[in-house]
Amino acid sequence: VFPSLAQAQASVANEVYQELGQPSVFLFCPTEYCSSLCSPSPSQSCYLQTIGQELLPEIGVIWTGPKVVSQELSAALLEEVEAVLRRRPVIWDNLYANDYDCRRVFLGPYMGRAPGLMSRLHGLLLNPNCELQANFIPIHTLGTWFQSELGSCAPPDHAGMEEVAALEDSQGAQDGSYSPQEALELALRDWVAEINQQALEPGR
Repeated sequence: VFPSLAQAQASVANEVYQELGQPSVFLFCPTEYCSSLCSPSPSQSCYLQTIGQELLPEIGVIWTGPKVVSQELSAALLEEVEAVLRRRPVIWDNLYANDYDCRRVFLGPYMGRAPGLMSRLHGLLLNPNCELQANFIPIHTLGTWFQSELGSCAPPDHAGMEEVAALEDSQGAQDGSYSPQEALELALRDWVAEINQQALEPGR
């Protein structure tokens, strides 16, 4: 029925999207969802070119970066992906994912993401450790990174910026820049407070 896998996937995704009443959030994960899966590259991939052309523009497309688990995300790569998909990607960030090796737990700060990435993204999803309690630092430092991104890309009179500024002041990010080390120290401080609070609860 379809001349290619990409056209088949786009057709089905478009029909489901329309059947559901065109929801405000509808995400599509392509078969080629990172650079290492593209042949020869994202910009020259016939598959991604077709997805970009055929998929309705309101549908978000998931992307993990250079690899399935990407240590770094650059603005140049996101520009390339945005151009071929004809939309800003939704990053599915596997930086902390350990479902492929549960002997490992990742407790470092959110890092390796170039400043100013938010303007290149349609959204960001964090795939966490399988162990719930181990995700305090990943989620906390992601929040600090996100606050710094808001401070760097939002206009001065943007609604709600007063609240963002207050949050940044309370977390030591007054200059709007993100420091993984400072974010880690903030997360550790709050995590210790959380652990101490839980220790005082009955039955702990």
